[in-house]
Amino acid sequence: MSDRKYWLMKSEPDVYSLDDLRTDEGQTTYWEGVRNYQARNMMRDDMRVGDGVLYYHSNAKPPGVAGLAEIVREGYPDFTSWDPEHHYFDPKSSEESPRWFMVDLRFVEQFADLVSLSELKEEADLDGLGVIRKGNRLSVQPVSAEHYDHIVAMGRAKGPVVTGKD
Repeated sequence: MSDRKYWLMKSEPDVYSLDDLRTDEGQTTYWEGVRNYQARNMMRDDMRVGDGVLYYHSNAKPPGVAGLAEIVREGYPDFTSWDPEHHYFDPKSSEESPRWFMVDLRFVEQFADLVSLSELKEEADLDGLGVIRKGNRLSVQPVSAEHYDHIVAMGRAKGPVVTGKD
């Protein structure tokens, strides 16, 4: 049995899309700016190298899963919170006593078309998935292996995927 965990991580596509991750040097990025304690705790305590990520475009028309990423560096202090010039600055966070944490992600694949939130809601097999529950706004959420596999199959059924090797 694998210890691999699965996550859904939200990003607004006009801020940082899956395509941005795909085209960035090394196809990796640090996931800064999480300012919710529950999401922070998951990033700091639970995410491990190799965990799978459903990359979700939020605040988009339509919102949905754009593709896949993976965790390539486990939780470490979010240094953007220490920079007074940075959008995510927090005066209560410091190098000596960090309040916020981040992880690093690497691009895995981009679906030919988004698996939209409405499509996710229509799937009986996805009952209990956090992102479809009313009022669940967490930007980082755990996902069961079964839900992850089902959503990956839905995305791959939409046509050829773009991988990091393309």
